[in-house]
Amino acid sequence: PMVDQVTRHPSQLYQFAGEGLLLALILWLYASQPRRVGQVSGLFLLGYGLLRFLVEFAREPDAFLGLLGLGLSMGQWLSIPMIGLGIYLLQRKPR
Repeated sequence: PMVDQVTRHPSQLYQFAGEGLLLALILWLYASQPRRVGQVSGLFLLGYGLLRFLVEFAREPDAFLGLLGLGLSMGQWLSIPMIGLGIYLLQRKPR
């Protein structure tokens, strides 16, 4: 759609499709089998973080923040620790 004579992506729909429907389906399938403690949470953090990081490229940055270091938005910077924690939980060895 056009807003202020600029074409914009419907990022809310991308988020709903990716972070909502797709991630819910993946988690439901993954959790249908017994998993170690933290495995489903790790997959959620990894999946949500990656999808959010990618969808942020289609979003307009917050007007009061703009783009931060390395040309990334605040949402992308906040996704990086989620991705890292998700990888940690998935790779963690059982006790």
